[in-house]
Amino acid sequence: MVKGQQLEVLNALDVAKTQWYHFTAIVIAGMGFFTDAYDLFCISLLTKLLGRIYYNVPGSNKPGALPINVSAAVSGVALCGTLAGQLFFGWLGDKMGRKKVYGITLVMMVAMSIASGLSFGSTAKSVMTTLCFFRFWLGFGVGGDYPLSATIMSEYANKKTRGSFIAAVFAMQGMGILAGGIVSLIVSSAFEAKFKPPPFKVNAVASLPPESDFIWRIVLMFGAIPAATTYYWRMQMPETARYTALVAKDAKQAASDMSKVLKVQIDAEEEKVDQIAKSEKNQFGLFTKQFARQYGLRLLGTTSTWFLLDIAFYSQNLFQKDLFSSIGWIPPAADMNAIREVYMVARAQTLIALCGTVPGYWFTVAFIDVIGRWWIQMMGFFFMTVFMFAIAFPYKYWQQKENRIGFIIMYGLTFFFANFGPNATTFVVPAEVFPARLRSTCHGISAATGKAGAIIGAFGFVYASQEKDPAKRDHGYPAGIGKSKSLIVLGVINFLGMLCTLMVPESKGKSLEELAGEVEVDEVDDERRSSA
Repeated sequence: MVKGQQLEVLNALDVAKTQWYHFTAIVIAGMGFFTDAYDLFCISLLTKLLGRIYYNVPGSNKPGALPINVSAAVSGVALCGTLAGQLFFGWLGDKMGRKKVYGITLVMMVAMSIASGLSFGSTAKSVMTTLCFFRFWLGFGVGGDYPLSATIMSEYANKKTRGSFIAAVFAMQGMGILAGGIVSLIVSSAFEAKFKPPPFKVNAVASLPPESDFIWRIVLMFGAIPAATTYYWRMQMPETARYTALVAKDAKQAASDMSKVLKVQIDAEEEKVDQIAKSEKNQFGLFTKQFARQYGLRLLGTTSTWFLLDIAFYSQNLFQKDLFSSIGWIPPAADMNAIREVYMVARAQTLIALCGTVPGYWFTVAFIDVIGRWWIQMMGFFFMTVFMFAIAFPYKYWQQKENRIGFIIMYGLTFFFANFGPNATTFVVPAEVFPARLRSTCHGISAATGKAGAIIGAFGFVYASQEKDPAKRDHGYPAGIGKSKSLIVLGVINFLGMLCTLMVPESKGKSLEELAGEVEVDEVDDERRSSA
């Protein structure tokens, strides 16, 4: 590439001091992510209630539970939608522009959150079918938010604090998980205070007031509120300069947009943009030998690490309510009424989120531009491996009543190091190491591979974690390898994640164009010296 081709508008973004527009971008992109996490994770708080309402067997000594296939579908169908959405909207974000597509995903998320709560029908089959249908399309919208939020934030950020900014958007996932727990706690407390149902073993029929059906609907529909509030601001955001200049090749528009955002005068360098557009480096597409040669190993690194991480992360999240029951943190189902059960599951998840999940995200925000992405990812996978094995091997020891607090601490630490580790870095790195014209697509591919791992985690581990002893198994499930062996498998998966991290490049402190090989390194150094 010809020397001196780093555009002034991109250099201005790279060296800009942290200012107000950075924080607006974090909030706008972050609220989308908050909704994503809320929508994807709140379902695990509600599956036991759905089982009691729609699959209750009159005269049975156990409360109703979702059949194995329905449970897997309800928990996993949104993940399938997310995978499809990541691929489709990731590709569309490079074709139409980040901003245009960003509005579509938001409208979809709001509409489908409301529709999920309005799932209709008089039979269990019709309610579950419509719920799964709406949650698939909710997931589709959520999927689009992954590549677009990451790409928009990375393209708006400066070089020095880009990692922290993208990680801050991702950290809103933690707040969304926490909000899911808190909303469930508030709604279930209000309903229990009003209707005061007795435990199931005292009076099976009265333990499930007909009004319980509103609880899960309210919790699901609440997901629409935070997303809807940011719609106006999303539409006001200008298209990113990197897309406008490097992909749409409109130098004037890029300079004018960023002059307003940065409040400085920027020249429109139309000749430079033409030169960059004609350069061979910026011609080849995704399915070419040149792409495979230049970015193939990176893409393999970002996809494999996200895939392995999500198997562990989602199976942990989705079968945590079963873990809590088995160590006695949640009383047996028959000892509680339907509403109390929602409250207890939500309380346990909120505590884990507060103590392990949320702090991990913000540790990443604080340290990602100090330690670097690579070390945080490697360290996270390492400690997740250690803590998984530490829980799995003496699993009988952790089941004893006096050791429960120790168990929760260990379990919380695996969450902490997932989030102060690969859960955050696998989101950040793909938004930095690919060229502008393929950035959103490659992030979408990486994220979709991750969701394939999540689907394995969510579907596979529901079966795998079932115990050999029929008394300890969930109703209707075949024998699996048990929780302890499942955790050993997850530990091995985390170890493989460490090995795959070796293929991921470090992106700390470099400009996006330098990382993607769109400009020469020495030329960027010249730019740095001249702007210093």
